[in-house]
Amino acid sequence: QVQLVESGGGSVQAGGSLRLSCAASGYTISRDCMGWFRQAPGKEREGVASIYTAGTRTYYAGSVNGRFTISQDKAKSTLYLQMNSLKPEDTAMYYCAASAGPNPCTSGSWSSYYAYDYWGQGTQVTVSS
Repeated sequence: QVQLVESGGGSVQAGGSLRLSCAASGYTISRDCMGWFRQAPGKEREGVASIYTAGTRTYYAGSVNGRFTISQDKAKSTLYLQMNSLKPEDTAMYYCAASAGPNPCTSGSWSSYYAYDYWGQGTQVTVSS
């Protein structure tokens, strides 16, 4: 049974940093595509970043490129999202996602939430101005 558990969210002021973690069990994180999504109230869930370690590729939304970094620690079976220079518009619930079927990272669908099979419960990030 696959479980994804996020942590690391919180409240910060604009310009601050947070690091989100996603601990995976029952899943080999380096095998397939994993990603971070976020959803603000009244908005659709959007792809923030994804990683495909086997292909050594990372993908970022334009709104976070240069500020956020996605990475993995295979030994700890953990996915990370380092978020720097946070802005109020980054406020959202952040979710970890993992694929098991067709690889979203190599099919051009990395930012499509329906392309992922497993989801965590989410961790809230709030950025104040």
